[in-house]
Order: sequence, then C-alpha cells, then structure tokens
Amino acid sequence: MVERPTLAVLGAGSWGTALAALAARNHVPTRLWGRDAAALKAMEQTRCNQRYLPDIELPAELTYEPDLVAALRGAQVVLIVVPSHAFASILEEMKPYLEPGARIAWATKGFEPGTGRFLHELVAERFPDRPAAVVTGPSFAKEVASGMPSAVTVHSEDEAFGHELAQILHASNFRAYSGNDVLGAELGGAMKNVLAVATGVADGMDLGLNARAGLITRGMNEMLRLGVALGARPETLMGLAGLGDLVLTCTGDLSRNRRLGLALGRGKAIDDAVREIGQVVESVLTADEVARLAAKHGLDLPISSGVRAVLHGEVTPAEGLKRLMSREQKPEYPRGLFTPPA
Repeated sequence: MVERPTLAVLGAGSWGTALAALAARNHVPTRLWGRDAAALKAMEQTRCNQRYLPDIELPAELTYEPDLVAALRGAQVVLIVVPSHAFASILEEMKPYLEPGARIAWATKGFEPGTGRFLHELVAERFPDRPAAVVTGPSFAKEVASGMPSAVTVHSEDEAFGHELAQILHASNFRAYSGNDVLGAELGGAMKNVLAVATGVADGMDLGLNARAGLITRGMNEMLRLGVALGARPETLMGLAGLGDLVLTCTGDLSRNRRLGLALGRGKAIDDAVREIGQVVESVLTADEVARLAAKHGLDLPISSGVRAVLHGEVTPAEGLKRLMSREQKPEYPRGLFTPPA
C-alpha cells in the first residue's frame, strides 16, 4: 500500500468531521482539531459528533487533538474547515507551527468579511511558497459522513498537490475530481449560498416549482457573469463547484442557507431563524461581498442584490419578489453569456 501523508483537519463542525472521517476510512492517518476540548473528548469516547452529526459512527482510526500545536506536528497536509469569518485568524495561529513541507488546503466556502477577498488570496499572502488547494462541490456533511455517494472537486495551481489531495479523499462512494481554477471553484462555493436563500424564500412563500427553477437558472446566470468578470473559467462554474453545488443547496433541506430562506419566506425574523439553525449561515456575510464585487465590475445581479436587501431588513421577501418580477422585459442574453462588461 502506498504510504499516505499525515492529515490534520482543523475544524470539528459537521463538514470538518465528515472529511476527517472520510480520510480516516481511506487509511490516511488523520487528526481532527477543534477549539472545544470537551466536545473532542466526547467524540473520542463515543465515536460520534453528537452536536453536528448525531447517530453517525465515526471510524476508530480517527484521532482527536485539542491542542493546535500537537495537531500540526508532523502533519504533511493541513485541511482547514472553519467558517469564513474565522479563516484569517486560523491561518495566523497555525503559521508558526507548520512543518516545513506541509501543504495547505481548505474546504471553507465564502469570502473574507469586510474586504471581499477570496480565501486563496489570504493563503497566498501568508504562505506564498506552499502548495495550496480548495475542496468544494455538492456535498452535505451528513451524507458524506454516512457513506452515501458524493462527488467534489479539488482545485489547485499545483497539479501534483491537487492530485494528491484528490487521492486522499477519493473512495468507492466519494469521487474527487481535480482542476486548476481556484478562483472559479471558490466563487461557485461562496455564491451558491446567497442564491440558496432566494430559492428558500420562494419555497417558504409557496411560490411553486416554476419559480424555484427560474431562480436557480437566473441565479446560475449571475454566477457565470460575475465569474467571467473576475477571470474564472465558465466550465468550472458549470461543473461541481458551481452548478452542482448550486442545485444541491437550492433544493436540499440540509442546506442551512436554504433553511434560512424558508424561514424568512414564512415570515420569521432573521435573528430568530439563524438562532434556530444553530450553525454559521455563510450567506449573511457572503451577500455583502457579492454585492461589493458586482459593484466593482459594474454588474447588475438582481437576485443576489435582492437577497442582500432582505437579509439586511431593507425589504420584506414579498417586496423583494415584487422588485424582481417588475423588472423590464429584455433578451435572456443581451450581450452573450461570456461577454465581459464594457
């Protein structure tokens, strides 16, 4: 058997736990780190993440490490799975303790709050000479942890590392593809969260399946137009990182962002909805960053803009819908899909 690199997974929420379990089942020496030492101890004793993945048995091979320095010691690959608002801080914390040859990857989706910078920019800024990769695609943590069939994509500018990480994750029930469009992969993974709120709102208001299909399709159009303006490759956004993740998040009730939209569409206040979900809902921050990028590139993204207005309480879901439906009639692709803005 080919020797597998030691993997440190930073972040013991639902997705971090699921990916750590997947790697451990693939006979990769895997350590799972989290800030809550008591929770990690309970996971070690019960082989279950009762808070985030109840009733799913974790592999005996998985080890748990509450000390960040110990988790990183000897780790050849570090996979970061923390919320986007905590991404920059974990990079700073781990920087002094990384092994000289360690490679960095992340399965976090979103932007740096307040700047709109992509996460790969933060990694390159702090670790300019290290191979880096992003893991993304349509993958609910619960289904991955349960061993249900799933597929993701790993994008890296370093072909060897991208292939290595895909091999670490690839299994009989988990397909890991690879590519080298990091920006496009990150954009799809972040922006789909905003669009999932829109479809959730529509379903919460019982607007029907036609409305849902229209929102997904026109939302995909917004993702592609912003992606082209930023320099992403359209095929990346038409693949697992974009369309695949968009369809899953817009239609699956395991999606926190869809559930937020459902609650808003049914008249619930946003603070109450987020509190009931009980986990980070990335769309609340991501909507602002999408708006920032759209303004920078002179793009009109009405669905994304409407979601942002609803999340900030500027309009009600009904008023947001009215704005969308009252827009003027126009060609579906007035300038051609892949024509950048003038």
